[in-house]
Amino acid sequence: MEIKDAIEKAKKNDQKAFKQLLNTYWDQVYGFQLKRVENENDAEDITIQTFSKAFDKIETFDEKYTFSTWLITISKNIHIDIVRKEKNSIKHALSRTDEEVYNVLDETPSVEDKLITEQNLAKLLRDIKKLKPHYQEVINLRYFQEYSYKEISEELNEPINNVKVKLLRAKKLLAEIIQRK
Repeated sequence: MEIKDAIEKAKKNDQKAFKQLLNTYWDQVYGFQLKRVENENDAEDITIQTFSKAFDKIETFDEKYTFSTWLITISKNIHIDIVRKEKNSIKHALSRTDEEVYNVLDETPSVEDKLITEQNLAKLLRDIKKLKPHYQEVINLRYFQEYSYKEISEELNEPINNVKVKLLRAKKLLAEIIQRK
């Protein structure tokens, strides 16, 4: 499928087209952000937000521009917004006590451990645990706890499109882990 075709189909809410666009441009957007933020987790989060916002607003894409330029512009603006919010929150953080700052909850998934009842499931769970925690969480909520996209969105306090992109990316990474064996 050509990129122009994929864009047109994505405008009609074709999930395969979204997947193709994500797979085609993920590395470019992620690489752009990694150079900017110099942190893999932050770069990945911003990239997920970029695709979420782009897919949510894809009908506004102007074909006078290249799709990659449009994505990079969205990504750059998301990063700028994050930096602005961080600057505003620094003042608030400085007023906290040391006890508040260091009292951070450990959110490591452990629900999967209780689900290991047969060998195939145990192997799958070991592969899932190789994923980053936020990918483990969306897979757990979607496939083990059988949450809907809306319920996951509410649980994680993120837009539905972010959840869809994270889940799509998590499935792709999990498939790569399984194929390596």
